[in-house]
Amino acid sequence: MATPLPSGERKSSFPPAVAPNTRVLILGSLPGERSLAEQRYYAHPQNRFWHLAGTLIGRDLAPLAYEERLAALLAAGVGLWDVVASATRSGSLDAAIRAPEHNSLAALAASLPGLRAVGFNGATAARIGMPQLDGTRLAVIPLPSSSPAFAAMKLAEKERRWCELAQFLA
Repeated sequence: MATPLPSGERKSSFPPAVAPNTRVLILGSLPGERSLAEQRYYAHPQNRFWHLAGTLIGRDLAPLAYEERLAALLAAGVGLWDVVASATRSGSLDAAIRAPEHNSLAALAASLPGLRAVGFNGATAARIGMPQLDGTRLAVIPLPSSSPAFAAMKLAEKERRWCELAQFLA
């Protein structure tokens, strides 16, 4: 089991996971405790990210090892990153993020010539990230959070909303 990080410690996002063929970028807020401890995007087993991303690309990612999941996303033209570069946060909830420093989303987007759309995984990611991409040629799409903390929407509706990104992969 992963060792929890001390409360209130400054936590940092991972480097972007992108490839030259990235057409869709999915942005979270800041990795949770489990993800930070394991140094893997969306490591908490109750987070539905890998299920939703698999539905988007038409592949069951859940049974794959982490490296294979990430490789499958990248091969399908989907990249990952976070809107918050670093922040203090006790626990994993977005509501506990304090003193955030933002990642340079516009600079990353400019470095990806095939990028067509950015999906924001949850309200916090959208609130922080969407203003950074104002005036770009990109479609910016707020998505329902994959977090188990967001249970207000049924999984089938989350799947439908996430699959709206598929048009940008074609």
